[in-house]
Amino acid sequence: MNKAITGLVLGVMLAPSLPVWAHTDEYFEFVTAPHGGQLRMVGPYHLELVAKGGELTVYVTDHADNKISMDRGQGKATVETGQTRTQIGLHPVGDNMLKGSGVFSLTPDTVVIVFFRLPDQDAHSARFTPLKPKNTPSGKSQDGTAQTEGHHHHHTQH
Repeated sequence: MNKAITGLVLGVMLAPSLPVWAHTDEYFEFVTAPHGGQLRMVGPYHLELVAKGGELTVYVTDHADNKISMDRGQGKATVETGQTRTQIGLHPVGDNMLKGSGVFSLTPDTVVIVFFRLPDQDAHSARFTPLKPKNTPSGKSQDGTAQTEGHHHHHTQH
């Protein structure tokens, strides 16, 4: 009994310190990305993937949307469309970008898994579906079809 009360008290004390910025992929379905791509959160980072014309560009920021230098970063992406898997090397370009190109096709079912690492830090990965229709807070995707998931919570700040 004493352990249960101690656990409850400890849980209540630690609850306020939980990260309020921990957004889910579903949350990011309602957020307009700065470069028109798809957003994901991984570890201490926000990633935005822009996939078009045989190019993948990944923008990396922290949770306050400050650019994270990818100067010495490295990465790769796996583009999965149906049974076809294509590996794309990602290399630093510009401030907070990793970029790579290759021959791949994009469909609404395409999945892009991005792996990246900065020197002396853990590697991270994120799963994107770059052509999936975006949801809106009204519960309809941008193409006007109704969405069945009931997530309508919208944040304006982190």
